[in-house]
Amino acid sequence: MGRRALAAVLGVVVALAVAVVVFQSGLWIDVLGVGGYETGTVTVTDSDNSTPCTAPPNRTAVSACDESRTLATVDVRIAANRSQRITGLSDTESLGPDEGMLFVHDEEKQHTYVMRDMDFDLDIIFIDSNGTITTIHHAPAPPEGESYSERYSGRGKYVLEVNRGWTNRTGVGVGDTVELPAGVE
Repeated sequence: MGRRALAAVLGVVVALAVAVVVFQSGLWIDVLGVGGYETGTVTVTDSDNSTPCTAPPNRTAVSACDESRTLATVDVRIAANRSQRITGLSDTESLGPDEGMLFVHDEEKQHTYVMRDMDFDLDIIFIDSNGTITTIHHAPAPPEGESYSERYSGRGKYVLEVNRGWTNRTGVGVGDTVELPAGVE
């Protein structure tokens, strides 16, 4: 009877250990999937600009504007649930110059991102609940053979990921204002 109880306890411990590893590694997402991504238009305006810019008609985009002059437009997918945020762009081989992803969190707080299984470099842009850019990181892909390297933290409710150098090329910076897509809260 003692051996059966010990075997049962050992079985539960092993099952819990496996569950922790599967959850921590994100393998559960491969089994359950992330679901489809919504799309929407995000507009980034200069912090001194009171006139919002608009994305071109029929585009799902992120636009960076200065005095109503569009500096850049980036098509985005919206990662609105936990599995989509964990997967992020890790299943993406590359981004075109006009592509990105907007991550939507339940609340504004300090968030940390890693470049999990990424093949290319990113700009990681943290945005607070009022739409103000609070932090920008220029993140390299992890070294060959590693699943991720550095951690990138910032305060915000939203995070925009685009090709590394996009913020430098467009002039988007900390303090600039982001207008979120309709329906994103």
